[in-house]
Amino acid sequence: MSGPNTDYDPVEVSTLQPEEVEAARDAALAAFAAAGDLEQLKQARLEHAGDRSPLALANREIGALPPQARKEAGQRLGQARGAVNQALAARQAVLEAEHEERMLVEETVDVTVPTDRLPLGARHPITTGSELIADIFVAMGWEVAEGPVIEAEWLNFDALNLGPDHPARTMQDTFWTSPAEDHLVLRTHTSPVQARTMLTREPPIYVVCPGRVFRTDEYDATHSPMFHQVEGLAIDEGISMAHLKGTLDHFATAMFGEGITTRFRPSYFPFTEPSAEVDLVCFVCRGSGLDESGADTCRTCRGEGWIEWGGCGVVNPRVLVACGVDPERYSGFAFGMGIDRTLMFRHGLEDLRALFEGDVRFTTAFGSEL
Repeated sequence: MSGPNTDYDPVEVSTLQPEEVEAARDAALAAFAAAGDLEQLKQARLEHAGDRSPLALANREIGALPPQARKEAGQRLGQARGAVNQALAARQAVLEAEHEERMLVEETVDVTVPTDRLPLGARHPITTGSELIADIFVAMGWEVAEGPVIEAEWLNFDALNLGPDHPARTMQDTFWTSPAEDHLVLRTHTSPVQARTMLTREPPIYVVCPGRVFRTDEYDATHSPMFHQVEGLAIDEGISMAHLKGTLDHFATAMFGEGITTRFRPSYFPFTEPSAEVDLVCFVCRGSGLDESGADTCRTCRGEGWIEWGGCGVVNPRVLVACGVDPERYSGFAFGMGIDRTLMFRHGLEDLRALFEGDVRFTTAFGSEL
C-alpha cells in the first residue's frame, strides 16, 4: 500500500473513482440476482463481497488519499458496500426459503408407508405354543405351576414312585450333576413340579406345568437331549378316568380343531395306576386312514387313523402318600405331552431340529402369535 499523498492525484487511486465504485456495486448486485441457488450465491459473495472483492480492495486504498478526499471517498465506498450487503442478505433469504420449500416437496417422507428396512421380529413358536396351552387350561380354571430345571433326585424320581433300581435313573436317560453326592439332576420330566405343588398346597389342586426337560437322547429329526413338555395334575375328591378323558378331549379340540378326540391304550407308568398312552384322531384324515383323495394311505398316521400323543393315568396312591395327600379322601389324574411334538403335529413340521437351530427364517414364518 502506498503512503498518503499531500496532493490529490485521482489517477493513482482510480479504484475509488465514483464510476469504478458504482461499476463494482452494480456487478455485485447483478451477480447476486443471477444466483439460482445457495451454492451460486456463495460463489458470488466470495467474488463481490469477500476479502479479495473489488470493493474490499478499494477500501484498502482510502489511506492513500489526501486528507481532504478521504471523507468523500469513504462515504461513497461505504454506501456501495452497504447496498451490496443488503442485496446479498435479501437474495440469501429468498434462496433459503426456496430451498426449504423444495426440500418439503422433494424429501417428504410418508410415515404411514410400510418399510422393510428393519425386519419385524417374531416370537419363537415354542414360546407362543406354551402360552397357548397354558391359556387353554387357565380358561378351564386351572393354574400354571413352574419349577427349577435342576431338580433334586428325590423329587424327580423317589416322590414319583421311581425306585432306586428303575432304569430311568441310570446315565442312559438322565443328566446327573457333579458332585454325585448332591443328588441333583437335570429334570427328565416336569412331574417334579406336580410333586412340589402337592407338597405345598392343600387339595383341590388343578395345575398345568409347561417347561424344558432333559434326557440323554440322540439329536435327530424326532429326538433331542433338550425338549419341552406340558404336564397336568388334578387332585380332588371323586376324580376318575372319565374326568381325564374329558379334559384331554377338550385339550385336543382346542389345539387341533373340532372333531379331534382321543383314545386310551393300556400302558405302564410308575406314577400312575391305571396308566394309558393317549392317541389323537389323525387331524389330516380325521380317522379314515386315507389321504385327501381317498385313494391312498394317509402319510401322517400311516393309515392307522390315530397318532400317538402322550401318556396319562390316575395318580398312583404311593405318589399321593409321598407328597402328603390322603389317598383315602382324594384321587387325581395326570398327563404329559411333548410341546415340541404337539407343534410338529399342529404345523406339519417334519424335523424337530428346526425348532432348536435358531434359523430366523423359520421363526419369522410364525409371526408374533400362533
